Order: sequence, then structure tokens, then C-alpha cells
Amino acid sequence: MRDLKKDDICILIPTLNEEATIGEVIEGFLKQGYHNILVIDGNSTDRTREIAERMGARVVIQTGKGKGQAINEAFSIIDSPVVVIVDGDGTYLPEEVNVLLEPIRRGYADHVIGNRFANFEEGAFTRLNLIGNKIINFMFRVAYGVELHDILSGYRALTRELYKSVRLEKPGFEVETELTVETIAKGFRIVEVPITYRKRGGKTKLNPFKDGFRIGMAIYDLLKKYSPGRYFYLIGLAMIAAGVGIGLYVVRDWFRHVTHYLLADLTALLIITGFQVIIFGTITDLLYRGNVELRREINAVSREIETLRKDLEEFKGRKVRVEVKERENRR
Repeated sequence: MRDLKKDDICILIPTLNEEATIGEVIEGFLKQGYHNILVIDGNSTDRTREIAERMGARVVIQTGKGKGQAINEAFSIIDSPVVVIVDGDGTYLPEEVNVLLEPIRRGYADHVIGNRFANFEEGAFTRLNLIGNKIINFMFRVAYGVELHDILSGYRALTRELYKSVRLEKPGFEVETELTVETIAKGFRIVEVPITYRKRGGKTKLNPFKDGFRIGMAIYDLLKKYSPGRYFYLIGLAMIAAGVGIGLYVVRDWFRHVTHYLLADLTALLIITGFQVIIFGTITDLLYRGNVELRREINAVSREIETLRKDLEEFKGRKVRVEVKERENRR
């Protein structure tokens, strides 16, 4: 069990023109007793920053652009034991923050994602967004072999050990995907908990086609961080498929007494190279998975050492109190 006080939790809210909802979001967390609130603002042109400051939040203007850049910059500022990331659009319930924090308090998670699909209001997702989310989450499960169902959720909690070690390179809405992959790749523990997802008050800034494509490409591109074997498998299979396709064309024309010597060589080259890439991917995957397991064991040992250190400090404190009490009794 991890002893977490409310002052140990930093509520991180990335914003851009959220004047209609930011006050309600901050007030919700204040009512729950969380006063360490950081709003990192992407140069809003409305009253977002003014309202946040009036409500008592610390406001920082991000130096770059995009949600990913904002969160990455905030991680360099924050040093709290746990950070809770939440969107400022009022779609998430502040009163459910303890649901996110419970797995961390109990000591079996380093990263907790709020699963929006467990309970979402009618109209919270457009039909296109709902289908797109389902496809992206399915792609993630197939590509990474990890049973997560809402990797794009904007409501999540992370321990300091995790958020200080991640390397975020994507500046936009791919940040949730990158955070999830970084967690897995570095051997940290990740779980999902059910949350409520409400209909957004303002206009969404996410473009379902452009951002959806970027997120899909990020899932593939980030494979080399977590599962390089699968990354190379896809390349190898594509080369073999191309070789087989060209080979079928060569064979068909050969039966028609037309010979393609160069295409025959290309067929052999593609198929042989494809198999070599798959073999290389298998070796890489074995090495990388061993590395991930080693990191996971190191993280587990670090947690045990931290627990023992706290127990030792508590024991010393009790011993000092007993000695002081004995001296007072002698007097």
C-alpha cells in the first residue's frame, strides 16, 4: 500500500481555448481536496488563463505547440510523486480521480488509464470518432499484444518514476499512444479502470481523419520501441508478398513462352531478403523482450528498496520516540 496524500498529487490540465469549462474542471478538483493544479496553456486567445489563475491554479504558457509538447514540458516542471492528466474540456469527472489513483495507492500500477468506453454519455462520441477509436485500439492490441481498450483516453495517472523516465517525441494528439507505449517498453505496470465520459461542451480540436491517421502511424512507428520483431515482421512479410506477386506474374508469362530474367531475379531477391528481415526481427525481439523483463525486475527491486527505506525510517522514528519517553519517565 502506497501512502499518498492529496498534496502529493499534481493535477495537470493541458488547455487551449477552454474558457467555457476550465473553471468547472478546476473547481471539481478543489472540491475533492486537490489544490496542486497546473494548467499548461497553448496560448489560448480567450479567458482560459485568467479563469484558471482566478480559481487558484498555477498557469504556465507552453513554449511550443501541440498537446504532446505541452505534456512533455509539464513533466519537466512537475516533481510530485503522482501526476493526474485530465483534459480541460469538462468531459471527465473530477470526482472520479480517486478511481484512477486507487491502483497506484494499492501498489500494483505505475500508469492508470481511465477507460471511457465503460460508461459514456449519448453524444460523447460521434459515430465516426467511436468507430475510429475502436479501430485504433484494435490495431494497438494486435500490434503490441497488450489487452488495453482505450489508449487514447485523456484521463490518466502516472507515478514520478514513470513520467520522469518517458521520452515523448510526438507533439500532437499522439501523446496518449506514446505514453502507453513508453510505459510498456520501459517495463512499468499499466492498468485500465472504468470511468465516465461526458459530452464535450465546446468544439473538438481533434481532426478525426488527419489525427486518426497520425495516431495509426504512431502505433506502427512506435513498434520499434516495444516490439521491434513485429516491426520487422511487417516489413519482411511485405517484401515476401511483393516477391510472390511478381513471381506469379513471371510464372504466368513463362507458360506463355515469355521470359522475364530481371523480374525473376527481383522475385528471388525480395523473397530471400524478406525471410532474412523476419529472422533478424525474431532475434531483435528476443533481445528486446529480455531487456524489458530486466527493466521490469529492476523496477520491482527499486519499489522494494523504497518500501524498506520507508519502513526503516518509520522504525527509527518509533525508536526515537520510545527513547525520549523513557528519558522523561526516568526524570
